[in-house]
Amino acid sequence: MSPHLSRRRFIGVTAAAAGLSLMPFAHGARAEAHLVTWRGQAMGAVATLQVHHHDRTVAERLVERSLAEVRRLEAVFSLYREDSTLSTLNRQGFLVAPPVEFVELLSECRRCWELTGGAFDPTVQALWALYWDHFSSPDADPQGPSASAVEAALERVGFDQVRFDVNRIALPRRGMGLTLNGIAQGYVTDRVVDILRAGGIESSLVDMGEPRAIGPRPSGEPWRIGVADPDRPEQVRDTVHAIDQAVATSGSYGFRFDSEGRFNHLLDPRTGTSAHRYRSVTTIMPTAAAADALSTAFSLLPPEDIRQAVQRLGKGRVHLLTASGETTILHA
Repeated sequence: MSPHLSRRRFIGVTAAAAGLSLMPFAHGARAEAHLVTWRGQAMGAVATLQVHHHDRTVAERLVERSLAEVRRLEAVFSLYREDSTLSTLNRQGFLVAPPVEFVELLSECRRCWELTGGAFDPTVQALWALYWDHFSSPDADPQGPSASAVEAALERVGFDQVRFDVNRIALPRRGMGLTLNGIAQGYVTDRVVDILRAGGIESSLVDMGEPRAIGPRPSGEPWRIGVADPDRPEQVRDTVHAIDQAVATSGSYGFRFDSEGRFNHLLDPRTGTSAHRYRSVTTIMPTAAAADALSTAFSLLPPEDIRQAVQRLGKGRVHLLTASGETTILHA
């Protein structure tokens, strides 16, 4: 089971239930006549497309083209398909002549890794595997894996060790692996946005696991996107407005290895521990890949480090829901 897919599925269901990010607010029959909506699964999560166009046939073709691209990229980035490019890399430890999208996404990973001081790190897969194996045992120690086991896993973590270019990707240590669950859904969303914009779409909401708005709603108003309540993830706690922006939320409620919730999917690649600093972190960024990756990484960082990262970006906004239930907003 994927931790990131799980918490995003919660958000998708939440938004659908609230009529926010997944359902448009209709403005008469004319608006509805030019809306093509698709719902389904993409990258293992609830996914939707809302495409507004004066020609329904054109909109339907763009949706078909977008879904074909999603299926193609799933075959590259899926961690849960044995025949995917990512699974092949993790199994072999190297790839020759990797797909250009893979190299492009790893370049974005490196940017986010550098920006967050290593808090975002796709090589955290070794830690995920450790905790999954530990708590899958019927007699698992509720205190979690031993310190020595965590230390051993951390020796296989470190994105700075990964070597990649257009010719080759190499994982230098045996047992090292990548997970792109913290960024791939955002990347795929961005690719769909590119297809729709190239097709002339000026108003759409794309959600391949992370929602990203193209322009405003046809009415001129911002898109309204629901943010899950950490205590009741099936319900919406807040909404954020977005025009030409993407939104992503991370929280420990998304997946927990143990029934007590001491160990969750937000694993710190620097220490091997789980995040408990915030109840949830929501990022609003120009791209879904950035929003996706940074919502995960910022869950591990103190507010001042987040503020500095956003200021270096020069764009974006971050909503931190604290343990006391207060929301702190940081922006460039």
